Amino acid sequence: MAQSPLKWVDIPPVWLAGCIVLSLWQARALPEGLRLAHPMTDLLAGLLIGAGLILMLLAVSEMRRQKTTVIPHLEASHLVQSGIFSRTRNPIYLGDALVLTGLVLRFDAVLSLVLVPAFVWIIERRFIVPEENRLRRAFRADYARYERKVRRWV
Repeated sequence: MAQSPLKWVDIPPVWLAGCIVLSLWQARALPEGLRLAHPMTDLLAGLLIGAGLILMLLAVSEMRRQKTTVIPHLEASHLVQSGIFSRTRNPIYLGDALVLTGLVLRFDAVLSLVLVPAFVWIIERRFIVPEENRLRRAFRADYARYERKVRRWV
């Protein structure tokens, strides 16, 4: 069955990019006199961005190694439980959240910090829950064991 063209726009990187653009706009247009600018904030921002990118790379690498899709709307051919997936069921989404948090801090977009929990909520509702439901149907007992063993985020 053909996928709706909107399914290719409704993907996590688009939501992440939207939040990043919104936080950059907020930092420039509406700073509201709130500032977190400090060398430690810059260090923390860099660590968060770096950790997020590493998580994403580890996850994509493991999914490629297992020969399964990284695209959220497609059916997985394998239940990946090794590598970074033995620590978190959603390393790419966790990486997205870390990158967003780091960029919000880097942009000094204090008001945009609210975008981080909003982004996590959107990702959970629009992508994680439907993905988990598909994995439950496809891998039944294996997924039930995996879900009990590995937490959704950390």
